Amino acid sequence: MFKKTLLTTAILLSTVVAAQAEAKTFKLGMGDPMDSDQGALAQRFEELVESLSDGEMQVELFPGGQLGSETSMIQDTRIGKLDFALVGVGNLTPYAPRLGALTMPYAIRSHADAVKATTGPLADRWNAIAEEDAGVHIVSWLYSNFRYLTNSVRPVTTLDDLQGLKIRVPQNELMLATYQAWGASPISMSWPEVFTALQQGVIDGQDNPYIVNYTMKFHEVQDYLTEVHYQYSLQPIVMGVRTYEQLSDEERAIIDRAGLEAQLYALQFQLTEASKARAGMEAEGVEVSTLEDEDEWIRIAKEEVWPAFYDEIGGKEAFDEFQSALGH
Repeated sequence: MFKKTLLTTAILLSTVVAAQAEAKTFKLGMGDPMDSDQGALAQRFEELVESLSDGEMQVELFPGGQLGSETSMIQDTRIGKLDFALVGVGNLTPYAPRLGALTMPYAIRSHADAVKATTGPLADRWNAIAEEDAGVHIVSWLYSNFRYLTNSVRPVTTLDDLQGLKIRVPQNELMLATYQAWGASPISMSWPEVFTALQQGVIDGQDNPYIVNYTMKFHEVQDYLTEVHYQYSLQPIVMGVRTYEQLSDEERAIIDRAGLEAQLYALQFQLTEASKARAGMEAEGVEVSTLEDEDEWIRIAKEEVWPAFYDEIGGKEAFDEFQSALGH
């Protein structure tokens, strides 16, 4: 009996090992650590792919920039060297400029706008552009919330309060132009330099979603936060078109379903965790403000910034159609 039990166990183990060996493994790279909203989306996506495929498809996660910068990961997915990359939509725009419509100031003004912009017909529109121009298929979207402004000088509740403040922005012409139009002094700066620059007073402030602001401990060097709704941070999971097309119909269906379900999970995660992050920052002494004149911020963005970038994002008519679809 004992020998028979051992034989049965050995057969089961060999079957499991064989199944694992036959499983198709995909690599997913991302820039942020696992304890971030990127990590939450990626982990949920991994679980869903493996569950929906009964373990025949496996996803390995590589957080914290292990596989390179977001730009290099995008390039690797395009050529089929990497299966999935989770990146900021702004880093896709050099390959697919029309996606820049999603980053225009005040193009998206609410969570509802963000969801509508990334589901249904609009989601199909962006995916078609990404496939045609960048050679990547959009699998899922991460909702990272609005980029809220922090600073160490004074509360910002009106445009007058913003004047002259030195605000860090990524190397992004659209964000530079936006803050310049509002009267601030934007400074392009790489991400690793930001905390030290804030600490030393080289810059007065920066903008990021609540979760990033809190996990990066900006409350240690920033006293004020303002809820400015000018740019919603969207981050898609992308897969190279050539990799996607090599999959079977069943495998593509599993990946797309897992992406959509993970996207819905990530939205709930964001809404819950952002509230916790705000509470954490306030507990650390950060004063949170809202704008008294946001209509004026919107007017300037629409009249002074939008026209300068229409040509880059596919033309005014296409952008107007996008805004109309959102009810603006």
